[in-house]
Amino acid sequence: MVKLHSHSEVHAYSHILNELTSKKGWDKKQIFTQQECLSIKLISEHLGQTHPENIVKVSESIYYVIEAKNERIKIDTALKEAREDYADLINKSKQIKSLFITGIAGNNEEGFIASSQFLKDGKWETITENGVEVTGLLSNGQIERILSENTPHLKDIEIDEKEFLKTAEEINDILHEGGVHKDIRARVISAILLALIEGTNINLDEAPTVLIDSINSRVDLELKKAKKPEFSKFIHIDTPSSEDNHNKLKKAIVLTIQELLQLNIRSAMKSGKDVLGRFYEVFLKYGNGAKEIGIVLTPRHITQFSAEVIDIQPNDLVLDPTCGTGGFLVAAFDEVKRKTSGIGDEWDKFQKWGLYGIEEQDFIVSLALVNMIFRGDGKNNVIGGDCFAKWLTAKTRNGNVIAEYLSLDSNNRIPPITKVLMNPPFPKKKTDRKPYLFIEQALKQMQDGGILFSVLPYSSMIRSGSYLAWRKRLLKNNTLLSVVTFPEDLFYPVGVHTVGIFVKKGIPHNNANILWFRALNDGRLKKKGKRLKNPRAKNDYLIITPILKQFIVGNLNEIVSIPAFQKLCQVDLQDNNLELVPEAYLDEPNITPSEVTDAIEQLIRESIAFRIQFERELEKIDK
Repeated sequence: MVKLHSHSEVHAYSHILNELTSKKGWDKKQIFTQQECLSIKLISEHLGQTHPENIVKVSESIYYVIEAKNERIKIDTALKEAREDYADLINKSKQIKSLFITGIAGNNEEGFIASSQFLKDGKWETITENGVEVTGLLSNGQIERILSENTPHLKDIEIDEKEFLKTAEEINDILHEGGVHKDIRARVISAILLALIEGTNINLDEAPTVLIDSINSRVDLELKKAKKPEFSKFIHIDTPSSEDNHNKLKKAIVLTIQELLQLNIRSAMKSGKDVLGRFYEVFLKYGNGAKEIGIVLTPRHITQFSAEVIDIQPNDLVLDPTCGTGGFLVAAFDEVKRKTSGIGDEWDKFQKWGLYGIEEQDFIVSLALVNMIFRGDGKNNVIGGDCFAKWLTAKTRNGNVIAEYLSLDSNNRIPPITKVLMNPPFPKKKTDRKPYLFIEQALKQMQDGGILFSVLPYSSMIRSGSYLAWRKRLLKNNTLLSVVTFPEDLFYPVGVHTVGIFVKKGIPHNNANILWFRALNDGRLKKKGKRLKNPRAKNDYLIITPILKQFIVGNLNEIVSIPAFQKLCQVDLQDNNLELVPEAYLDEPNITPSEVTDAIEQLIRESIAFRIQFERELEKIDK
């Protein structure tokens, strides 16, 4: 007999279909809703006239069953029925199998939650990612990987960046509709994420004020565990002053949690990707606060590039004196985790004492703190404050050299830091501190021989005046190893052209060679206002990363010059301009007559196209 469904269960139909097609990579032709599956002869033979909410055709012989219930508390019932009432019956067939099932429970008021299993060797097993149960519907990619590895326990999963960015945009819209001001949306997301860290069993059916108090209590508990209770005033959700807005905010919270669970957010946070940093970028870009204080979040592929090039090791002490949301710290954390496989005494020591971060804006450092809590550790050494008023000195604990913060510099202070990764705030006003001042302060925290990487505005390396004086000081006291020109639109939509510099602390430059790269292609293309990874885009960083890495450790003394791309050469320290950018030293490419002709033809075509497109406007100007 065909089952009857309540009104709330009907709500699940559109939710399931939307998730499967828009975010999980399934073609609508693969999805059969309710009785549609009975059109498949082998399925109707075993199910008769009964049917689940959905069946997804994975291949000609493999199917995926989804059963829904109208309340979240019925999740176990939904999973049981998907297994016993449908999948087990289908699996009696010798020609087709239902190897995947999902029970999904909830409604539009309290949101949806899912639980999934895989049939391995005749036994149903819960599907997990990075040791955490999957809480969303299964994607095409997840099922492909489970089948290829023959295990429901996935590790080191590839994060679908497009899915995460799309969901972040949707959550931003949800919070907007819920009356959450754009400047505090990142804080609200942080609170919800911390509340979910220990599990998903938040009672979303509570009254708005009770739900908000429950989330804030969970946040307070997690911050106490992290020994950072003082940040509870920055990571919390405020109850609206108007009771009319209570339900509005509650709905936004419920829908946000639903979106996060569909993303399997808890497992994603334990992956090797800085998912949380990417989330924050979406919310911060809509807020005015980040723009006003000059915060420009470093793209994650650049933080990973820098951590790999300077070869972060388990015995390093790593500092980011302007850590923002923690992107560089996460990259260093993941680099060491990769090298140690996340096990052993060296890994344990690095988690506790290897990472140090300072961020002046309290609400931003709270985001970095949440980021590090989800990574597993490293959060105890992330602090709020002015990096010019914070000093680090070497200490010994249990036989290990660590760093400790001081409020004042002192003559007996021992600089402990071996590696620096940083992106100083871009100055917005003449009175703002210049980026090079942050680099000088970071160098004061470092051991001689330590390696610093910094993103800098291109202009910092060519401007005269105080900038020129700084460049001369830099080379007088340290060695400039390399300068890389980044893509002009790296920080799009922020229009700041940048370079990356690699510096060895405490060894005068003298006649040392500098490795110059003009790496304008990073494997990304602009699409609909975003720069996203694209397999069709050229990626210079795959070429320069191993070369730079070998050069910095001293295993590379010669390199073939490639016009307009790479060169190893000295600089004239007596140069009155001392412009330290690759374009001043790279060889010019040999331009053939045919290339000149092609360029002229291209300009003519573009001019004609422009004339046609703006013909009327140009006529008005002529008149």
